[in-house]
Amino acid sequence: MIEVENLTKHFGTKYAVNDLSFSVKPGEVLGFLGPNGAGKSTTMRMITGFIIPSSGDVKVCGHSILDDTHAAQSKIGYLPESAPLYSDMTVTSFLNFCAEVRNLKGSRKKDAVERAIETCFLQSVARQSIDTLSKGYRHRTCLAQSILHDPDVLILDEPTDGLDPNQKHEVRELIKRLGKNKTILFSTHILEEVEAACTRAVIVDRGIIVADGTPEELKKQSPTGSLHDLFRKVTTHDSAHSTTEALF
Repeated sequence: MIEVENLTKHFGTKYAVNDLSFSVKPGEVLGFLGPNGAGKSTTMRMITGFIIPSSGDVKVCGHSILDDTHAAQSKIGYLPESAPLYSDMTVTSFLNFCAEVRNLKGSRKKDAVERAIETCFLQSVARQSIDTLSKGYRHRTCLAQSILHDPDVLILDEPTDGLDPNQKHEVRELIKRLGKNKTILFSTHILEEVEAACTRAVIVDRGIIVADGTPEELKKQSPTGSLHDLFRKVTTHDSAHSTTEALF
């Protein structure tokens, strides 16, 4: 599971994340929502250990990301926003490379790559060069690398961003299927993701939590029963704020 404890990150006097606390249990798919600049990507990067928090801590399956970084990271599969790919490699060679980075060898590596290809429905393009793939297949390849080592926890940053409606549906269904056996946290600013894939959602704005609950619970917090109306109600609409914090 994931336990976020009083997580804070500031850049000078600017707070990207401010005393954030929440948990994600096994078998739970938590949507991490907010407008651009709300602190979503910064939070993801702290949870995965890519940046150090100004204060607070994160525990992944009981391991502190600060005090037991390697053990915590070994439990995580991470799909960063705009994940990099080696376009001159085939899908299979790229996944083999990623498996070796994860210290998978021999039959374990072979089995892991085959399982990831099957799980992400990449069989038809497994031998293709990545630079020939559609955006949807590139996205699936990025997702496949995150599950190679069969992690207990998946951290997915904007996993459907830029995909067409059919591709979004495929990724959402895959997330729901994986969520039956894993702890999943994924960030998005697309409200349809909540009902389509999440068992629970947290809405953040200016680095703090402004709403938390199941899709049905969140709807009840809106006078109109609409997630869109709730989102507009609890998040700010200061365009200057959004522009200033866009890099967070």
